[in-house]
Amino acid sequence: MTLIHVPKPDVKSAMNPDRPVNALLKAQIRHLHDAERNLPLRHRTDIYINAIKTEGEAAKYMRQVTEAIHAAHEAAAAKRGRGIAIAAAADEEPPGKAPRANGIKKKRTGKRGRKT
Repeated sequence: MTLIHVPKPDVKSAMNPDRPVNALLKAQIRHLHDAERNLPLRHRTDIYINAIKTEGEAAKYMRQVTEAIHAAHEAAAAKRGRGIAIAAAADEEPPGKAPRANGIKKKRTGKRGRKT
C-alpha cells in the first residue's frame, strides 16, 4: 500500500479572524441558529446571523450559542432535580401466570373450543 504524506496545517493560518466565512462555517451558523431557536427566550443571543461576515464573528456567535445551550440545559436539569421520579408501578401478576405480550386477554371458550 502506498503511504500518502499529509502535511500538518500551519497553526497561525488555520484560523484567521478577519477572513470571510466560507460555506462550511455558514452551514454551521445556520445549524446553530436552528438549535438556538428552540431555546427559551432568556437564553437566546439575539444575533442577526446574516450580519456575520468574518471567521472571528462566526467564532464569537458559535461560542455564545454553545454557552447558551449549556446554560439552558443546566437550568432545566436544576428545575427537574436530581434522579428519576417513578410515578407508578405496574401491578404484579399472581405467581405462575405470565402477562400476555400484547396485553389483550384471551377469550374464554367452552367445551371443544366453542365460544360461549
